[in-house]
Amino acid sequence: MSPESEFLCKIVRANLKVVNSQKFCLDLSKISKSESSLQSFRLKTLFRGNIIHTQLQKAVATVFKSHRVPRRRKHSVHPLQRLLEYGHQYRKQIWLATTYSILNKLFDLAPPGLIGIAVDVVVKQQDSIIAQLGVKDVFQQFLILSFLTVIVWILESIFEYAYARLWRNLAQNIQHDLRLDAYKHLQDLELAYFEERSTGGLMSILSDDINQLERFLDVGANDIIQVATTVVIIGGAFFILAPSVAWMAMSPMPFILWGSLAYQRLLAPRYADVREKVGFLNSRLANNISGITTIKSFTAESHEASRLEVDSEAYRQSNGKAIKLSAAFIPLIRMLILVGFTALLLYGGMAAVSGEMSVGTYSVLVFLIQRLLWPLTRLGETFDQYQRAMASTNRVMDLLDTPIAIHPGNIGLPVDEVRGEVEFKNVYFAYKDRLPVIKNLSLDIPVGKTIAIVGSTGSGKSTLVKLLLRLYEVQTGSITLDGIDLQNLNLQDLRRCIGLVSQDVFLFHGTVAENIAYGSFDATAQEIVMAAKVAEAHEFIMHLPQGYETIVGERGQKLSGGQRQRIAIARAVLKNPPILILDEATSAVDNETEAAIQRSLERITVNRTTIAIAHRLSTIRNADCIYVMEHGKLVESGTHEQLLEKNGTYASLWFVQSGLR
Repeated sequence: MSPESEFLCKIVRANLKVVNSQKFCLDLSKISKSESSLQSFRLKTLFRGNIIHTQLQKAVATVFKSHRVPRRRKHSVHPLQRLLEYGHQYRKQIWLATTYSILNKLFDLAPPGLIGIAVDVVVKQQDSIIAQLGVKDVFQQFLILSFLTVIVWILESIFEYAYARLWRNLAQNIQHDLRLDAYKHLQDLELAYFEERSTGGLMSILSDDINQLERFLDVGANDIIQVATTVVIIGGAFFILAPSVAWMAMSPMPFILWGSLAYQRLLAPRYADVREKVGFLNSRLANNISGITTIKSFTAESHEASRLEVDSEAYRQSNGKAIKLSAAFIPLIRMLILVGFTALLLYGGMAAVSGEMSVGTYSVLVFLIQRLLWPLTRLGETFDQYQRAMASTNRVMDLLDTPIAIHPGNIGLPVDEVRGEVEFKNVYFAYKDRLPVIKNLSLDIPVGKTIAIVGSTGSGKSTLVKLLLRLYEVQTGSITLDGIDLQNLNLQDLRRCIGLVSQDVFLFHGTVAENIAYGSFDATAQEIVMAAKVAEAHEFIMHLPQGYETIVGERGQKLSGGQRQRIAIARAVLKNPPILILDEATSAVDNETEAAIQRSLERITVNRTTIAIAHRLSTIRNADCIYVMEHGKLVESGTHEQLLEKNGTYASLWFVQSGLR
C-alpha cells in the first residue's frame, strides 16, 4: 500500500464508521495502483458503499490527485531508437549488412580512380603512376589496369548480392516478428481497448504500417549508408588529391545536409497525419464490407460511397501536403549541386591547364564530383521512405507499449481440479466514462447447479459474464472460483474451465469440423461428431454439401442463425468445461430450433455449474435458482415457483411473456 493510502486508512479507522474498514483499506490500495483516469470514478464508487464524510472524500481525492504519476510524454524516444531497441537480436545481421553496403560502395567508387590512372598512362606513358612502380611498358600497364578492373567489378557484384540479401532478409525477419509480437500483444489487451478503437485502424497498424517499415528496410537503409560512405570517401579523396579546389566542390555539402535534416523535421508530422488518415480509411472500408447486408437492405450504397469519398479525399489531401513538400527537395538540392560542380569544372580545369594539377587527377575529380553530388538527389526519395517508415514505427511501437491492464494471475488451477463454485461479493463495475452497471452485487453459484440471471435490457446481465471471464476487472469487491479470487488465478486456467455460448456466435472461415474443434484443437473426428450429436447439430451437418468439411464462410455466413448456434453449443460440449455460460443462447432462433437447443442443453448441463442468461423466461424456468437484476442490482432470487409467489419483478416479466397481462 502506498504511504498516502496507509495514512488515509488510519484516519478512517480512527475517526469514522466504515462498513468494513479492512476491506475499505484493501480497495483503497487497489485504487492507488490504478490508472489516474479511473481513480476519480473508483473513489466515488468506494465512497458510495461506505459512510464517509464529504470533507474526507475531498481530502482523499486531493491526496490521490497530488500523487498521480505523470504520464511519459508520447514519442519522447525517437522512432529509429525504438526500432533498434526492438530489433536488438538482429544487431549482428545489421552490422554485417552495413559492412557489406560500405564495401560495395568502396568498390563502386573505384572505377573513376582507374579511369584517372588510365588517362595518366595515356598522357605520361613511361612517367605514369604505374610506371613509377616499375612497370614501364604501356601495354603491361593497361593489362594491370584491366586486371584491377575485373577484380573491382567482381567484388562490387559479390558485395551487392551480399548486402541486398541481408537487408531484404532482415526486412522480412523484422516485419514477421513485429507483426507476430504486435498481434500477440493485441490479444492480451483488455476488451475495453478494442471497444475504443476500430478494427480497420488496428488492421492498418498490423498490415500497412509494418509493410511500410519493411519497404524502408528493403532499400532505404542501404541508400542512407551508401550516401554517407560516398561523402566520407570522396570528400577525403578530394582533400588528398586537390586540396586547393576541394573546398569549392565540397561547399554545398553542409547546406545539403542541413536541408535534408530540416526537410525531415518538416515531413515528420505530415506523414504521421497520412498514417492516421489511412487508418480511418481502412476502418471505413472494413466496417462497410462487414455491414454490406445492412447497406443493401437500407439502399444506402450512395450514402456509404459518399462517406468513403470523404475519408479517401482526406487521405488524398494529407498525402498531397506531404508530396508538395517532399517534391521540392530534389530541385533545391540540384541547385546546390550545380554550385559545386561548376566550381570544380572551372577552377579545376584552369589548374590542370596551368600544370598545378595532372590531367588524370582532374579526370578523376570530375567523375567523383558527379558520384558524390548526384546521388544526393535521391535523398529526397530516401527521406520520404524514411519518414513514412518512422511514422509507421511509432504507431506499431505505441501498440506494443500499450500496458496490459489485466493481471495474468499467479495461481494455477488445472481444469480437472475445478469444482465450479462461483461467488460474487459486493461487486461494483462501470465502463469507462459511464455510470455503474453493477452496483454492490453479491450472489452465490453452487457447484453443479444451474442458475439463471434474468432482467430487462441494460440491467447488467452480460457484464457479469465479462467479469467472470475477466474480460474486464471488477473495480471494487471480488469474484471467487472455488474460494480463490479470480484476480489471483492464472488467466489461461480460468478461461479454460469456462465454456461460453453467446447470443452473438462467431464462426471462423473454415470447415464445420474446424469450428467445432476450435479451442480443442487436438480433438479427433469421432469426438467432433459426438459433440455435434449432443448439440443436435449432426443431422443438419450431414445434409450440407461436404458434411463436416463444408466451408462455413466468414463469420459463418453460409449457415442459418440456428445452425451457427448449435455449432457453438457443440464447440462448448467438446471443450467439456466445469462451468458453462449460456448468454442468450436461444434469443435469435425459431421455436423449433429453440426446442432442439433446449434438449441438447438439458443433457450437457447435468452435474455442471451452469449460468444461463435469458430474456425468454420459459428457457430457464427449471433452473435451480433464478436471480433477477434491475439497474445493476440484485432485486430477487429463488426458484420459478418461489418468484411467482413473490409477485414481484420476475412475476411481472413472466405474466407479460405468457400473455397473461
